[in-house]
Amino acid sequence: MKALVLKEYGRVRVEDVEKPVPGPSEVLVRVRACGICGSDVHGMDGSTGRRIPPIIMGHEAAGEIAEVGAAVKGWRLGDRVTFDSTVYCGTCWHCLRGEVNLCDERRVLGVSCAEFRRDGAFAEYVAVPARTLYRLPDDLAFEKAAMVEAVSVAVHAVKRTPLGPDSSVAVLGAGMIGLLVIQVLKAAGCGRVIAIDLDGDRLRLALKLGATAALKAGSPGLAAEVRGLCDGRGADAVFEVVGLASTLATAVECARKGGSVTLVGNAEPRVELPLQAVVTRQITLIGTCASAGEYPECLRLIASGRVNVTEFISAAAPLGDGALWFGRLRSGEKGLMKVLLLP
Repeated sequence: MKALVLKEYGRVRVEDVEKPVPGPSEVLVRVRACGICGSDVHGMDGSTGRRIPPIIMGHEAAGEIAEVGAAVKGWRLGDRVTFDSTVYCGTCWHCLRGEVNLCDERRVLGVSCAEFRRDGAFAEYVAVPARTLYRLPDDLAFEKAAMVEAVSVAVHAVKRTPLGPDSSVAVLGAGMIGLLVIQVLKAAGCGRVIAIDLDGDRLRLALKLGATAALKAGSPGLAAEVRGLCDGRGADAVFEVVGLASTLATAVECARKGGSVTLVGNAEPRVELPLQAVVTRQITLIGTCASAGEYPECLRLIASGRVNVTEFISAAAPLGDGALWFGRLRSGEKGLMKVLLLP
């Protein structure tokens, strides 16, 4: 089969590789669309330590079942599916609690690091455990379905945050995940959703997708502006979707006393925490990682149009053009968000 292989740091190319053989509890999926994730782009240069070559990357995908393992029940050839990018064991303490994203044996498709290696979906076929499969709505295109992993990150983050219908919420960072968080918040019934970003184009898109206000990041009076939009107190909840020391400090500053800050971004592995402000203003910090079974809800949100993913798809290109698109994404080309590769 054809696959896009990270041969060495900074270089991917299409090669002929052996088609995976599914195990007894796995299925083989014929990949129809797979998105290039920001983690793939950043991992390509070796800086994250989670894409050690050679590896077939790619974990945001959808396709059709091509083979079914001997022990698999309830699935058949031709079923249209997507799958969780987290490969979980299903039997550890966390999995039994429904916290599959925290599985003690957690693996991620398309990732190779010191602990494990698992080829991903930038290929014609990929083998995945049947337990990670989700059936697609009949009228949902593969290209849209390949966006479900990104939507699930937003849904999981929102579900972990204490919110009510009258909650005021600020979203710090209006990249793709931040914009998805904004849409999920609106779908959940939040009345006031404030988008904060440095980029004017992103702020305009945030308003189009449901934000009730858009503020330019970096201004000295930003926290005061947020308070002015939130009854003079600050936001009930703030979503930090960047992951830098400066944006974390801003998020804490924008939250009201007794409010919460949900940490979604992790651009830096370690950041300085404004500890005194967190303690004296009684701010709740909430970590959130990947997703834990929210795919069915996400597929319904996408299929119904309540979450618009089409706005983020910049291109859908053949697998053979993968190196070109990786290069454009690595260069930070303005306006590029999600590129889908079609094996």
